Amino acid sequence: MIGITALRVFVHVADCGNIRDAAARLYRTPSAVSMTLKALEQDLGAPLFESDRKSRLTALGEEVRGIAAEMLREHDRALERIEAVATGRQGRLQLASVPSVAAELLPGLLAGFLDARPGVTIELVDTDSRSVHAMVADGTVELGIAGPVMPGAGLSFAPLFRDPFRLVCRGDHALAARGGPLGWGDLTGERVIGNDAASAIAAAEYRALVAASALRARNVISLLALVRAGAGVTLLPRLATVSLTPDLVALPLDDAGAEREVGVVLRDGRSPGPVCRAFLDCLAAACAPPDSGARPLDGARERQ
Repeated sequence: MIGITALRVFVHVADCGNIRDAAARLYRTPSAVSMTLKALEQDLGAPLFESDRKSRLTALGEEVRGIAAEMLREHDRALERIEAVATGRQGRLQLASVPSVAAELLPGLLAGFLDARPGVTIELVDTDSRSVHAMVADGTVELGIAGPVMPGAGLSFAPLFRDPFRLVCRGDHALAARGGPLGWGDLTGERVIGNDAASAIAAAEYRALVAASALRARNVISLLALVRAGAGVTLLPRLATVSLTPDLVALPLDDAGAEREVGVVLRDGRSPGPVCRAFLDCLAAACAPPDSGARPLDGARERQ
């Protein structure tokens, strides 16, 4: 059987016009190159060169040279594509993320990731944690960035960072003028608009405030519009408050437990693909140690 190595040796000899120079290009000895050519000619049943000097091709040699050169180009391109896929420089990644991470952390990270990997395509869906979990579980996306998963869901969760909640209100609200972190008692009498992100807050005081308000919004844009219209106040993770408009403020809480955990969600028993593995490395590098929050949070507009 004619092998790709033998054809590569033949093309190099044909290009160089002699065995010695071809052997130097191939980092092989002249005798090894000579033996490879001899075996190739035996497989073909006819000579490829007019003489032992290998300076002139036979008619068969001319034909084989053209075919072999094209075959080698295709072979090398295929190997390059395989290597690119295996190293995450080519391929596709579908991921879902909670909105705040999708809006504040991922844009710059994805831009740099794609600049370094022109052969990669990425599809990003932003939705709440429960939907992220469902999309990973049913295979709609390969990777999720969301809150912790429920036991028995067939999913794995690897923490990235913890994100404290902030109270969001209008800049002219009475709470905005208060100094120091707010306690739950400071919110007595306020209409606290509930949302999916804040469901991570376990404090009974918060749950009582939300239950009493009878107002809930799922979409962050709608939620902030309600706050801006004076319909109430709400609680959002600090990352979600980075890009607040000047008419809104984010106030810290006097409750260390009022925080969410954000991490990577994958399907159990499934190894991440090369592009996913490469992106996970970039994502881990972009996040601060677990207890210090995400780097993009630095400089967020909030009242201390």
